[in-house]
This record gives sequence, structure tokens and C-alpha cells, in this order.
Amino acid sequence: MATRISDLIDFLNQVAPGYLQEDYDNAGLIIGDSLRQITGVLVTLDSTEEVVDEAVRLGCNLIIAHHPIVFRGLKRINGNNYIERTVIKAIKHDVAIFAIHTNLDKVFTSGVNTKIAEKIGLTQLEILQPVPGQDHNGSRTGAGMTGYLNTPMDTYDFFGYLKQCMELQVIRHTEVCRPRVHKVAVCGGSGSFLLQDAIRSQADIYITADFKYHEFFDADRRIIIADIGHYESEKFTIELLYHLIINNFSNFAAHYTKVNTNPVKFY
Repeated sequence: MATRISDLIDFLNQVAPGYLQEDYDNAGLIIGDSLRQITGVLVTLDSTEEVVDEAVRLGCNLIIAHHPIVFRGLKRINGNNYIERTVIKAIKHDVAIFAIHTNLDKVFTSGVNTKIAEKIGLTQLEILQPVPGQDHNGSRTGAGMTGYLNTPMDTYDFFGYLKQCMELQVIRHTEVCRPRVHKVAVCGGSGSFLLQDAIRSQADIYITADFKYHEFFDADRRIIIADIGHYESEKFTIELLYHLIINNFSNFAAHYTKVNTNPVKFY
């Protein structure tokens, strides 16, 4: 039996309901007809022109992305920027685009932060900033996560371990005010808004991204901030979504993108 786009969307909404997304977010079906049958799915962190080209080559008519390609309203679609060009190309080739963003950030089971914790090998996981009164799949929902290493590590040894686990080129960090790391706080993507929660949790280190210069001062020797980069913190979300799809649907092909959509380069 063929699977419609709406069938996959319904499944993903069970994993991470749309109502959990932040008010500013634009998760959901952004481009395409939900009643079309799926010929193939391409999973990516970002939707770009190159990713749409890849989808077309693979025979995929649906892109599942973490970040929404359209974040704010478009007044014109004439190809003046990469967002408009991506939208035009997707429509031209009948490729639908679905985004599962801050709602996937907030769920405990099969969420973005759970995947990061899994990569680092954390146990005793808890939501860092729970959503009051929200419960989903038997677990609380909210932003960020904390957990423990099975064995405390020397901080510099942990930096090396973190680079290996998360496949990092660089870590921007504050003063090493903790000689060892045992309790770890994480937040995929831009996480400076959770710094005080991470401090209150008594974590030794807070792993996230997009800290501005002056925000590093706010650690104030109470925690180590480890800024690993936005793309780097969330790239394993592709793996998370891919496995969710292939473990629950078998009548269409699913693919990882081979396009590195990280706009930040290192010399």
C-alpha cells in the first residue's frame, strides 16, 4: 500500500507534536501537497538548492528537514536569495519540504538533545527546562537536557572525547573552572537562553552553540561553556530522523543527504 506524505507527517507529529514548536517557529509542511504518494524521502538538516537537486536525482519527492526553509513571510518569490531559489526549485520539481524543528528539540524520546546525549554517552537523562504541565509519551518535554558520564573525566580529556564523539574541528570554550567533567548539560542549536538553567542544574559543562562574545562572560566560573557550532550540534538529527523513518516505513526509499549544508567554514 502506497504511503502519502500526510501519513509520514502524522507519524512525525506523534513523535514531536507541532503544538510544541515555539511561537516564532515555522515547522510543518512548508511546500507541497500532503495527499501525494511518497516516491522517496531525503533527510537533511537544511533545505538548500543543492539538497533539492539531490532529491530530484534520487527520485525523492519529499525532503524532511530540521530547519524550516521559510522562517518568515515571503512577500516576493523571484529568486533574489537562496530561500526563494530553493522554494522555486522545489515547486518546479514537485518536491515537498517538511520541517520538524523546535518541536523535535523539545521531546525527550527521540529528540534532538537525546541524540546528542546518546552520542556523548550520557545516562540519567533529564530535561533541562521542562515545559510546565506538558507530558508527551510518558516523558516530560522542554528545552535542553542534562545527564552524567558513567565515569568522571579530566576536563581536557573530555574535550578530546567530545571532539571525537561529535566529529568536531574546534570547540570554543570558557575558562576551565572545573578540573573534571561528570554532569553535562546540552542543547542543540542556539542555547545561550538556557545558560542559567545549566548553572542551576550544577552541570560541570554546558555544550551548545551560537554564544556571542559577551555571553561567554556570563559563565562567571560557575560552569564551562563549550560552543561546538550550530550545525555540529544538530547534524546527528539527520541520523535520528532517518532511523525513525526506515524503522516505521518500508514501502519507499529513505536517504541521508550527502550535502554538507553548514554555511560556516574553517581555515
